[in-house]
Amino acid sequence: MSDPSRKKAVIIGAGLGAIGAAVPLAAAGWQVELFEKNDHVGGKLNLLRKDGFSFDLGPSILTMPQVFEQLFATAGKSFADYVPTRPLLPHWRNFFEDGTHIDLYPDAKRTVELNPALTAADRADLERFLTYSRGIYEKCRHSYFDLGLDTAWEMTRHHGLLTALFGFDLFASMDAGVGRYIHHPQLRAILDFFVKYVGSSAFDAPAVLNLLPYIQAEFGLLYVDGGLFELARGLRRLLEELGVTIHLKTEVAAILQDGRRVLGIRLADGSEAAADLVISNMEVIPAHRRLLGETQGELRRFKRFEPACSGLVLHLGLDREYPQLAHHNFFFSGNPRAHFRAVFRDKKLPEDPTIYLVAPARTDPSQAPKGCENLKILPHIPYIQDPPFSPEAYAALKERVLDKLERMGLEGLRRHIVVEQMWVPEDIERLYYSNRGAIYGVVSDRWKNLGFKAPKKSDRFANLYFVGGSVNPGGGMPMALLSGRQVADRILQTSTSEEV
Repeated sequence: MSDPSRKKAVIIGAGLGAIGAAVPLAAAGWQVELFEKNDHVGGKLNLLRKDGFSFDLGPSILTMPQVFEQLFATAGKSFADYVPTRPLLPHWRNFFEDGTHIDLYPDAKRTVELNPALTAADRADLERFLTYSRGIYEKCRHSYFDLGLDTAWEMTRHHGLLTALFGFDLFASMDAGVGRYIHHPQLRAILDFFVKYVGSSAFDAPAVLNLLPYIQAEFGLLYVDGGLFELARGLRRLLEELGVTIHLKTEVAAILQDGRRVLGIRLADGSEAAADLVISNMEVIPAHRRLLGETQGELRRFKRFEPACSGLVLHLGLDREYPQLAHHNFFFSGNPRAHFRAVFRDKKLPEDPTIYLVAPARTDPSQAPKGCENLKILPHIPYIQDPPFSPEAYAALKERVLDKLERMGLEGLRRHIVVEQMWVPEDIERLYYSNRGAIYGVVSDRWKNLGFKAPKKSDRFANLYFVGGSVNPGGGMPMALLSGRQVADRILQTSTSEEV
């Protein structure tokens, strides 16, 4: 039975943003209820098991473990007791059309020493770049990651105009920032592709995102024992221990409104749940359309928050191994600039994509039958267009991807497929209600939004908040979780004021 003396938060969705908000609120004594339309906690953290193969259907890279450690510490718990992890080395292996492969390690010394394609000059370049990357991170760590500032104006007010303009390399693209230090073309392509974390183009994203290589080098890249879905299981266990009520297979149809406040939610079955405040883990634009009933004209104020890219997501179970693979791999386009232009400017399915490939059995043999591989293959593609791409166009892209992988060393790949599953953007949109099937929330584009996502606080309602990849600090597991924690911090700081 609920306690009327305790404040109550209703959270729409059970993704990482929702969990990041739910844990601190519940630990502070709030009643918290999560309503999730799908059948699991974790949002895009999802799982497929078939014929002895396990596939993490969503995220596959865990970085910034301190964000998760801090969340568990908020509840007086230890992250390691719930989610066992191990570091991965190399961080990833990069394959190029000329036959070169370069393994990326967290330090420049090892990266160069273990890769014959690189020289002492490349080590010096990489060291200078990582110093630059660290400088950007240190400048915005407190304001963006700790305080959760939401707009360029808030950042300027906090840091001062000169730091805001020059300290974050504001006038450069991510690629230009990399190119200022890195002369080796393949190493430059590798560092450019850290933009994968936000589903954007290195030629359009602001150079401030060059903090990403330092973050990964400093805090590591981890694997969750048993697969990334074990992270979702550990988080669900924490929620349950804190008394959070979780409603699965329960779709929210509307947010109840009264003037400048929201009153709770209406479910698809017509029942209602009242609350002191509502937090939406559904992306900002779909939530305003689906749950608040806004028209296309009203949604124009969010025009700068264009969707990030989507992907053609292919899961393959193979009856053989490819020992040349690392856990994480990238097969680079012969022309990375043309690849980015096709996906992000021309909005076309790429002819020669850069392909992300995960082979988790390299680290965890339990993920596939003995002597087999379970591969996740992901080329970035545009979000759903108008008109959308046809099934035939997606099928043709899949064949181009398999052709490229076979050409670049995975000989006979097609002959060894025994399990296959594929998602296209329409599947992602249907399952998660993401905006036009985007995987990473809002695109980071210095001309559209300076890399800022939507604000976490509603511009219409005093007690409505948003979390997840479509709000600051953005896409990716730690960022989504952090958005929820930042929202909870704001709520707890103002819980005695009229705003909440």
